[in-house]
Amino acid sequence: MPEGWFRLDIDPERRERSVDALVDRRFEGTDNMPHIKRQLRQDLLAQAAAAFREGGIELYLSLQQAGPLTIPASLLVTFMPASPNGTTPSLEDVATRLASDGQAEVQVVELAAGTAVRVRRVTGGPGQAPPVGLPGKAEETLPSVTLDYQLPVPETGAHLLMTFSTPLVQIADAMVELFDAVAGSLTWMDGEGIGE
Repeated sequence: MPEGWFRLDIDPERRERSVDALVDRRFEGTDNMPHIKRQLRQDLLAQAAAAFREGGIELYLSLQQAGPLTIPASLLVTFMPASPNGTTPSLEDVATRLASDGQAEVQVVELAAGTAVRVRRVTGGPGQAPPVGLPGKAEETLPSVTLDYQLPVPETGAHLLMTFSTPLVQIADAMVELFDAVAGSLTWMDGEGIGE
């Protein structure tokens, strides 16, 4: 991940400590905003819990600064296990299904980690419901740019889904370039020696 991104641990046993560390970092040196701090903590806990329920294994939040402003963006990594019946759709079939609604740009691309389906879309906006598990009313949701990469995990029937998102639709192309670079840097490691 680029410098300035925070890995939020979404595992239920470590979630609160991780959220507290992020909130403390964001409010370092500021003691006069307890209500905002408490609301941020509640929102982050809700987002982390929703991400975990949806199969998320990693959640990263951008803390990068542009002057005094934080550049809002996120990356959720989701593990999609192999189908119980052992059949896994081809990436071409996945791309065809995702392109069928006509609401997204869908491509099959080559990454350092292998072939992937890349999906870019704009989600949210007036009258649309917030993402699953997140608080808010339909009329409150803001549009955001979402970029998904779905790719097979080697030697398994499982897939990995990387979902990048930002509400900065005004600079969507620049943000998507960053997301593409991060996805392009993914490589698989041999599992031998892990955890030793």
